Amino acid sequence: MDIATLREALLWSTVINYGVLLWWFGWFVFAHDWIYEFHGKWFKIPVDRFDAIHYGAMAFYKLAIFVFNLVPFLALLIVG
Repeated sequence: MDIATLREALLWSTVINYGVLLWWFGWFVFAHDWIYEFHGKWFKIPVDRFDAIHYGAMAFYKLAIFVFNLVPFLALLIVG
């Protein structure tokens, strides 16, 4: 695999992962109560804890996108 192909794959991976993150955020903002009720059937947690879990998971996912997709893409862009 050459650098150009790897760079393109990392770019598309970044775009797709940010799409998933925005989709998740959209659902969380616009359907918060429904999601909380849906998960509340299995897990008995307060709303503030539920929000903190989602916020922390979104932050972790965003950081993982940076580390595993965006930074390698930028490094290959600089090198190649």
